[in-house]
Amino acid sequence: MTMSEREPLLRGTAESTQQDGGEIIQTGKDPNRVGPLDISRSTRYGILAGLWTATFLSALNQTLVPTMLPSISSEFNKSNQASWLGTSYLLATCTFTPLYGRLCNVLGRKGANRTALLFAGLGVLLCGLSRSMEMLIVARFFSGIGGGGLMTTSSIIVSDMYSIRSRGLTQGVASVFNGLGLGLGGPLGGLITDWLGWRWAFLIQIPVFFMSYTLTTINLNYVTEGTGKSAKEILKRVDYLGSGSLMMAVGSMLTFLSVRYNEGLPWSSPYVIVSISLAAIFAVVFLLVEIFVSPEPVLAPFLLKRRIPVLVGCSNFLVAICNFSIVYFFPMWFQTVVLTKASTAGLHLLPNSVSMSTGSLFAGWMMHTTGRYKTINLIFGAFPFVGAVLIYHIKETSGPLQSWFSIIPLGFGNAVVLQTMLIALLVHVPEDSVAVATGFGQLFRGVGQVGGVAISSAIFQSRLDTELRKRIHTPDAEELIMKIRQNTRLLITLEPELQRLARDSYDISLKSVFFFAACSTMMAYLVRLPIPDKKLDHRPRRNGPPQSGSESTSTLTPNSEAASSPGATPFESDDELETPRPGDSGTKATIRTRRLSTYESAEGVISDLETNRIKNSGRNQLQ
Repeated sequence: MTMSEREPLLRGTAESTQQDGGEIIQTGKDPNRVGPLDISRSTRYGILAGLWTATFLSALNQTLVPTMLPSISSEFNKSNQASWLGTSYLLATCTFTPLYGRLCNVLGRKGANRTALLFAGLGVLLCGLSRSMEMLIVARFFSGIGGGGLMTTSSIIVSDMYSIRSRGLTQGVASVFNGLGLGLGGPLGGLITDWLGWRWAFLIQIPVFFMSYTLTTINLNYVTEGTGKSAKEILKRVDYLGSGSLMMAVGSMLTFLSVRYNEGLPWSSPYVIVSISLAAIFAVVFLLVEIFVSPEPVLAPFLLKRRIPVLVGCSNFLVAICNFSIVYFFPMWFQTVVLTKASTAGLHLLPNSVSMSTGSLFAGWMMHTTGRYKTINLIFGAFPFVGAVLIYHIKETSGPLQSWFSIIPLGFGNAVVLQTMLIALLVHVPEDSVAVATGFGQLFRGVGQVGGVAISSAIFQSRLDTELRKRIHTPDAEELIMKIRQNTRLLITLEPELQRLARDSYDISLKSVFFFAACSTMMAYLVRLPIPDKKLDHRPRRNGPPQSGSESTSTLTPNSEAASSPGATPFESDDELETPRPGDSGTKATIRTRRLSTYESAEGVISDLETNRIKNSGRNQLQ
């Protein structure tokens, strides 16, 4: 029997409950167990509060470390390993995020979200209690496992509770929390480090994690439909081999960059040879697994044969490299060249936070209003290059305008680009491949985030070593150079003449990173030029008859019937959006608007996980 989205899941007299694929399926009536669209407004607000608190912390932890790096590396005297604090978190996020879609069906929505919260909270707690750089790096990896899961589970839960139109509005508000987290990480990290010490920047988050855990535990109790899939069947379809080989390939490449450029080991070193060899081997293994072995690959092979998805993936990769190269090293310029406090250096990222949130909302509004994405991409897609060039030309004598606001075009432009490229990707793939295509784009973006930190760190450390050796020729030069590289706090204790040499070396080295970021964003702009425009029209876009229990999807504008329905708000489930189509009789079909500015994986994940078909797995086009 087919059930519509608004039909009660619980009907009849109280009979029994069954555990199905991790979700509790009610076969009898229980007033305390309702579906996601039937929960009360207060319960919905409680769930959103818990989810958005956690996603804010997840985004915060991505950018929390940069302004704390000098303090952390100085305490452990391992500045050349500091980049691992960022890359370990991003590596875990990149690798484990795709797995949480499956866990939402195996453990249930609450179980998957609580698992992500526990990993994230435990990782943050261990960061604050770490007694060595190695322990801190491992703790950051644990935190990343949970951080990526919080983003995924939040998207899926919101998809449960809202129809497409309201979901777009709600996710738009969620993007503000995400943008604030990314932008406030640096300033908060710097302020807390100056006031209480870097450990408290992590420990102070624990009560907030506990609050999020409590809110979701109390309120996240709705039930969802299932189709008889056991946990064992679902777990078999997880791409463990692909995810594992991806993690090993990226991890080995990070190790190579670290030992060769951060540690300065020669090419003949066994560590260098082994790490680069393993990176190449596991990269080949990953591609072979995704193309020939995995039934539901993380990297959809058929999309690699399509021009638009490949161009969007390359753009995402290069944009992420630019973003994280700047975010991780911009505060360091103020700390090492201008010799400002960590708190002041971190505050220079605050305009980036505001501009990112504004850019995301602006892009969504413009595409919703005009039904086009290419024009705004061409115009505002050049902004990141302008911002990177302004940052590259920053000087100690630069006024407050350039020092504080040169990063705004970067954040605003990159936010617009990421939103418009998501839509460009979705409108050029079949409707039943939306989830797979979104994961495809996110995979490139995740690898770019890791690469942005790792590659820029290698450039920085390599150039810093060269510049210091050019300038410092004292009898103890070798030892002094190593101390300056490992402990940035040492700069303020140096004699004026020697300090000037060290500050100039840091200035040139960091400018090399900013130049690299500018080149990356320019390449991203050129890559996007061949992507054609496409009208986001109102016609239904279906690949075939809807599956049992599913609803067809159409693309609507503000003038369409559903879009003009009254009362749609970002936080209320909108009954009025489900209107019968003309000509339908006896059945209730739902007209659903298509999101224009949000993460688009949740609906596809849910439908794809509950079917025997491999149709939406990313391999269907190869059959």
